[in-house]
Amino acid sequence: MTPESPRAKAPLPDLGEGSLRVGRLTKPHGLKGGIKIELYTDNPELRFTSGAVFHLQVPEDSPWFGRTITIRELRWFNGVPVAFFAEVPDRTAAESIVRAILWIDEATVEAGEEENAWYDHQLVGLDVRNGAADGPVLGTVAEVQHFPAQDLLTVKTPDGSVLVPFVEAIVPQLDLEAGVMIVTPPAGLFDESEAVIVEPTPGSGEKPGSGEKPGSREEPEAEEPAEREGDGE
Repeated sequence: MTPESPRAKAPLPDLGEGSLRVGRLTKPHGLKGGIKIELYTDNPELRFTSGAVFHLQVPEDSPWFGRTITIRELRWFNGVPVAFFAEVPDRTAAESIVRAILWIDEATVEAGEEENAWYDHQLVGLDVRNGAADGPVLGTVAEVQHFPAQDLLTVKTPDGSVLVPFVEAIVPQLDLEAGVMIVTPPAGLFDESEAVIVEPTPGSGEKPGSGEKPGSREEPEAEEPAEREGDGE
């Protein structure tokens, strides 16, 4: 079996600490250069106005590496945002730029501050407290990881690292001045003993206790069939 070639790395644009990631191009739409976009901002009307310039995060061997693109228009088709760029005239060009991540530079960010947006350097080092500003300290934010679906916070705890989804349901409040991040984690995210074990329904074939510990940084290993207590050969 031929091993898969490693995916090319896409270095971050050198835009300084104040830059902001706002979207990812996912797939072509139509024949006139339209590209569906996954938004990483709650204010697309602020970030994707006509004439806005975006820096591209793409692999170094991409023809788009080191370039910027300028949006002509953002349209919505069946609830899906589709962007049209001046440098992308047709479907062929659109196919060559899919999966690119869009960034705006610090000056652009400062010209239109976005609500509920923080830079990585503002989050790293915050104390993570459970439930309230004076709640117990669970750990410290060590890293912010950006993924297409959502961002993850790497929280260093006395028992190791835990990955925390950076969503409002789990991270409802930040106080940068106090250096505190308040979390309301689901059971088992920080303390495995609190994890809720769901008993299988009859005939489902599932066994209790299987599954990955929420928040673990370790790659899941291939599972061996679980042995029930008392089974013998």
